[in-house]
Amino acid sequence: MIFLDGVGLGAPVADNPFVFTETPHLKALLEGRPLCFNAAGFHGARASLIGLDAVMGIKGLPQSATGQASLFSGVNAPRYLGSHLNGYPNEKLRRLLEEKGIFKQLALKNYRCTFANAYRPPFFQLLQQGLPGCCYSCTTLVTYYGGLTFRSLDHLRQGQAIYMDIDHSLLRELEKGVEPVTPAEAGRRLVELSQNYDFTLFEYFLSDLVGHSTDHEEARRVVKTLDCFIGSVAERLNPAETLLIVTSDHGNLEDLGHREHTINPVPALLVGDHHLRRAIAARMTDLTHVLPAIETALLWPDRS
Repeated sequence: MIFLDGVGLGAPVADNPFVFTETPHLKALLEGRPLCFNAAGFHGARASLIGLDAVMGIKGLPQSATGQASLFSGVNAPRYLGSHLNGYPNEKLRRLLEEKGIFKQLALKNYRCTFANAYRPPFFQLLQQGLPGCCYSCTTLVTYYGGLTFRSLDHLRQGQAIYMDIDHSLLRELEKGVEPVTPAEAGRRLVELSQNYDFTLFEYFLSDLVGHSTDHEEARRVVKTLDCFIGSVAERLNPAETLLIVTSDHGNLEDLGHREHTINPVPALLVGDHHLRRAIAARMTDLTHVLPAIETALLWPDRS
C-alpha cells in the first residue's frame, strides 16, 4: 500500500496538477485517463480506480488525524471523535490505534508486515524513551503499537528502506552523504523489499504540504515524482501474486485554487488481478474499507 497524504480526485480543471502535469504512467494504468473524479469507477486491464468518501457523515472538512486513523484501523474515526481532527492523533485516537492499528490486526492473523519508511537519527533517540509527547503520525504510531522494527538511514543506504520524499531531495538537505535516487529506482527498491512480507506500507506526505502551499511548480514536481514512482512499482509487481493499493486520507493537492483541504473523494487505485480488483471495489465506498480490502487480498484464493 502506498499512502499519499492529501490527494483527492478533483475535477479536470486548470488548478489540478494531475491535469496540468504529464503523468504517462498513471494514464497508462488508467488507459489514457488522468487521475481525476471522472475516472472513478474505471476497471481496465491492469488497474481499477474507486473514489472513497473521506467525509464519512461528519460535518466539516476531512483532516489528517481522523482520516489516517480511519484508514489504519477500519473504524470511522471522525464519528468516533464526533468531529474531524487535523494534525496528529489525540489521546483518544492513539488508544484506538493501539487497540486496532493495522499492523497489530494483521499480526494477530500471523501476517508478516513492515513499514518501509526510513527515519532519521533524532527519532531513534525519542524511541528509546517510548515516544514521549504527542506529535507522531498515525503511521508511526501503528508501527510502534504493532511492535514492528523502525527502519533507519542505514537501512536506506542498503536499499532496505524508502525515505518519505522518495528521491532524497529533502533528505539531502538534512543529512550529509546521502545519495540521490530516482523515483523509478525507489519504486524498484520498494517492490524488492515487499517480497519478504505479506503486507508493506509506504507513506508520502509532501503532497499535502504542497497542496497547502498552492505552489504550481512544486506541485508539478511532486506529481511527476509520484507518477514515476507508482509506475515503477506497478510495472514490477506480479499481478497474480500482489495487489497494489494507492490511496489517501483527504483531498488537497488536486485543487490548488485555495490552501484548504477538500471534500472530494480520495482515490483507491488498485493494480493487480482483475477478479480481485472487482471483488474489492464492490465493497469499497469510504476510508474504513481499505483495511478490509487488504485482508481480502491476503486471503484471495489465487494468491501464491
